[in-house]
Amino acid sequence: MLSDNEQYICTSCRQELPVTNFHFDNSEVIKKILYGRVLLKNATALLHFNKKSNVQQLLHNLKYRNHETIGTVLGQWLGYELSTLESYKSIDIVIPVPLHKSKLKTRGYNQVAKFAQEIARALDAEYRDDVLTKTLASKTQVFKNRLSRWINTEEKFSLKSTENLQHKHILLVDDIITTGATIEACSNQLFQINSITLSVATMAITD
Repeated sequence: MLSDNEQYICTSCRQELPVTNFHFDNSEVIKKILYGRVLLKNATALLHFNKKSNVQQLLHNLKYRNHETIGTVLGQWLGYELSTLESYKSIDIVIPVPLHKSKLKTRGYNQVAKFAQEIARALDAEYRDDVLTKTLASKTQVFKNRLSRWINTEEKFSLKSTENLQHKHILLVDDIITTGATIEACSNQLFQINSITLSVATMAITD
């Protein structure tokens, strides 16, 4: 999809990407994945993820080839769509799922950051990357089967700052949702904050 020196999504490529339209269709797909584990107000993903697909290549370039602009483009795309919907206009704060400090040092950036920043800008919400910290490094889980992801994934996060978060509508943002383990682990921390409302948005969801 992207050449080695290309850091944006061309118009023709964008038209070929498998959009979910979850937020337009009031889809409950993500809520069902997290049913009984996380209480969500809204939940959406921009794209469907399949192995050896354009979306896989896109996210690979974002995460491992320093194409951070992809996160910007996807964030502008989803942010604009969410800004047209009443159910997302009440969002006060956008929080990206953090990387462990060792992975952040190796990669040099959190691949979710620019995506989350653009969504926050579109929703006129506050962007906060000082709320959560990841306390245990984990290996990439996307290419494992669903059962092995449950067995091998031990996501551990902690709250770093809760200032001015009480009674707020928070949008938790990640790159891809599979079993929902990462979202659940982050949500368990966020729900320690008094009277928050939680929504979720990701770049993609595995089919």
